[in-house]
Amino acid sequence: MNGFDSKQEDDIPPEVLMRSLLRAYYWMDESLQNGLQRAGHKPRTRTQTMILIHLSNGVTRAAELARALGVSRQAIQQQINDLEAEELVTQLPDPTDKRANRIVFSEKGAELINQALETLRGAEQALAMRLGYETVNQLRRGLTADWGPVIGEQRAPGRKRTVA
Repeated sequence: MNGFDSKQEDDIPPEVLMRSLLRAYYWMDESLQNGLQRAGHKPRTRTQTMILIHLSNGVTRAAELARALGVSRQAIQQQINDLEAEELVTQLPDPTDKRANRIVFSEKGAELINQALETLRGAEQALAMRLGYETVNQLRRGLTADWGPVIGEQRAPGRKRTVA
């Protein structure tokens, strides 16, 4: 027995939720990539789009980005350096921590993220038209709800990412 009663076990679909969440993420990311390319921007890696979205949500330090994306600080710094070389972001000294820099959008980067956010809003609108507005609203509510602590309350060995 696995801790579920048979009624609950029968209600669990054969595909695990994580696979569906990943498929949904890829759908959004590929829609984002297509929208950016249609608007004349060059393709971005998934890591770069994740960095740009996190920056737009106020995560402005490399260490915070690395933690949020579950990669090393060195890997994030390389991506930031690449984005800076393309004049999409600028690194400024952090006024609250002399050891750190804040990453901010340049004018060109602000144009890119504005196009990205417009593209994502369009993708959400298309999804709502396909699945229904209430379905998309329920999805948003479920994904933004507090899920409580991670089951087992431990991070897997070697993982840098946290769920926060």
